[in-house]
Amino acid sequence: MDDLTGAHWRKSTRSGNNGGACVEVADNLPGIVLVRDSKDRDGAALTFDPRAWRSFVDEVARRP
Repeated sequence: MDDLTGAHWRKSTRSGNNGGACVEVADNLPGIVLVRDSKDRDGAALTFDPRAWRSFVDEVARRP
């Protein structure tokens, strides 16, 4: 997917408010979840299958 103009990015709830190490996620596009570094918004975005992303998020949520 080359055209990401329709992506609605949101900052991770785990990111701090200090403007530092933040992750942004766009999960509004069909069949894909995008993840990027908020400090490099024009850089590359990682792409995930929505089921794989959900599995990852669920696993992280189970950890203390």
